[in-house]
Amino acid sequence: MTIYNFNGQTCRGGKIKVKNLNFYYGSFQALRDINLDIPGCAITAIIGPSGCGKSSFLRLLNRMNDLIYGSRIEGSIELDGNNIFDKAVDVVELRKNVGMVFQKPNPFPISIFDNIAFGPKQHGKKSKIELEEIVENSLKQAALWEEVKDKLGQSALALSGGQQQRLCIARVLSVEPQVILMDEPCSALDPMATLKIEDLMRTLAKNYTIIIVTHNMQQAARVSDTTAFFMMEPDRAGSLV
Repeated sequence: MTIYNFNGQTCRGGKIKVKNLNFYYGSFQALRDINLDIPGCAITAIIGPSGCGKSSFLRLLNRMNDLIYGSRIEGSIELDGNNIFDKAVDVVELRKNVGMVFQKPNPFPISIFDNIAFGPKQHGKKSKIELEEIVENSLKQAALWEEVKDKLGQSALALSGGQQQRLCIARVLSVEPQVILMDEPCSALDPMATLKIEDLMRTLAKNYTIIIVTHNMQQAARVSDTTAFFMMEPDRAGSLV
């Protein structure tokens, strides 16, 4: 097992292992021969030109591409040594352990409190006291608690764009994932909101494995511990350089 040291923190290699991965949308090959070792408790940035398969790769890590008709994979993706495409894998449990934050903030059109409590309720948390504790802890981890603690009953849609994105991060954290996927999480935000998200990522990386797709090379340099560079081959298949 490979051991990494990032900013004085020891990280275990092989949290996610991608082996001989090929991915297709019907007859079109979107990804070719991807082999990648993603360390735990670190930030891995996925960079490269538009159309090279970065987001397709990210969505494979929690099987969101299962929802696309005609898509198929060859090879394997292992989370802690277990192939996530094994027939015995519970996809709901996988997506609990590998959460996703999207490019555009997508809070539910309900209260701030109910946004955070939604996931835990789906996974069996019913006690009001327990849910209140989860909501508070998740918002604190997402550096949002002090800004919203007095208006938890208000609509999440009333928050600013940057606050909405941190709310979405808190919503992911509420179900205690191991891995957080971020697909260009700052592309719709202003510079100050972007800085807050980047600071938050560095803090969260002490306890979570974070994989971020970004077109911002400066952002990748600022926040990531490791970087994977994708390129597009002549037939438009994405490959890892």
